[in-house]
Amino acid sequence: MEVATLVILVVCLAIALGFEFVNGFHDTANAVATVIYTRSMKPTHAVIWSGFVNFMGVLFVLGAGAGVAFKIVGLLPTDLQVNAHGPLGIWAILSILIVAVLWNLATWYVGLPASSSHTLVGSIAGVGLTWAYLAGKEYNTEKLFDTLKGLALAPLLGFGLAATIFIVLKVLSKRPEFFKEPPKGDTPPPWWIRLMLIGTCTGVSWFHGSNDGQKGIGLVMLILIALVPGQYTVNPAFDAAKIEKTLVLIQSSRDVLAKPAFEGNKKAEEAAERLEKVDRILEETKSLSALPHAEQETLRVEILKAASAIKKAAKDDDASADDKKILADTEKGIKGAVEFVALWVIVAVALALGIGTMVGWKRIVVTVGEKIGKAHLTYAQGAAAELTAMITIATADYMATPVSTTHILSSGIAGTMAANRSGLQGKTVRNILIAWVLTLPVTILLSGLLFWATAGKYIVK
Repeated sequence: MEVATLVILVVCLAIALGFEFVNGFHDTANAVATVIYTRSMKPTHAVIWSGFVNFMGVLFVLGAGAGVAFKIVGLLPTDLQVNAHGPLGIWAILSILIVAVLWNLATWYVGLPASSSHTLVGSIAGVGLTWAYLAGKEYNTEKLFDTLKGLALAPLLGFGLAATIFIVLKVLSKRPEFFKEPPKGDTPPPWWIRLMLIGTCTGVSWFHGSNDGQKGIGLVMLILIALVPGQYTVNPAFDAAKIEKTLVLIQSSRDVLAKPAFEGNKKAEEAAERLEKVDRILEETKSLSALPHAEQETLRVEILKAASAIKKAAKDDDASADDKKILADTEKGIKGAVEFVALWVIVAVALALGIGTMVGWKRIVVTVGEKIGKAHLTYAQGAAAELTAMITIATADYMATPVSTTHILSSGIAGTMAANRSGLQGKTVRNILIAWVLTLPVTILLSGLLFWATAGKYIVK
């Protein structure tokens, strides 16, 4: 590797891990605000525990897969992903990273619980949209809107679910102290309340690590694919058995795409052509790592474009449910050859997020704990809000959807305040809504302009 490329690689990795570090202390409040304000844990103990569990949550990706990570990566147009080498790739990555980190720091500094997920999605979308415009290509807005649906719905679900849980607790619980403001001083709550709140704090920390950690993993893999393509173009663990299984899937899909139901479907024709090329390459090898680098790059391009075409072809109204399932299985199967995460990447992101969680917690904890509702947070409200965040983020993980922990918890606390008729502080709620509304367009605009200014001359129509 040339010295210049090595320096750029180190800088990009440092910024990407810096984003996860900032994400950690930006989002600490999501897990620890309730245990701190109900005095269930001392602040120092709470953030250290939350940081450790965040770390473990990221490591969980090893066994659960990295669907969220590749959904984030997929927001970049396929043509840009496969051509993201040299100055074009470097500036694409730097435009995303610089804007994402600066916006996170700015909102943290003023104590606003803004969304790191919105920030990252907006930064990536800005680069993707700008590239598509300058290259005269079509941007797949469907992927963007699909991601945004989860980000938009999660706060609404958080508000409603937390309010519902709080009302259910109020109906079922016969313990009045559960619904009162904690006593003055450092007196901790009864042991059963502490156990419940520490449990929900742990759950939110875990799922925050597994969901938000994947965003950092996706960023780092983008960097490696762009700057070190020789080692990260194809999945080295995709062995002969997986290749054989994939070849069977490809043949099944080619048979499906040849059916009369897909006649005249341009995407089906493209998918069939690209699957044929993938088939030829895979048939001639028992190990992807053994392929010459040029063939690895060709395989990656054909797989990503084939997967995109298959997904669009499968939406044909004339296709049967069985045919759609075969196509979906093939799309997933071939992607396994190029979508993978190196172990060291997971560990590095886990450390950055975990350590970040242990610092910088106070600014946003104060907002979450004191400035959303007009009354002090009660034990029941803390438990309902945290339980809501746990359930919502766990569901998002299962569905491989990025969500905002910040917005879920903030809206959850607001929901419990509304259900308890405690009242909401209009100024704080307004500021949170402003941050929620502005984050996406501002980051799209800033990353797009930065990418245009730095990489525009490298983009050819």
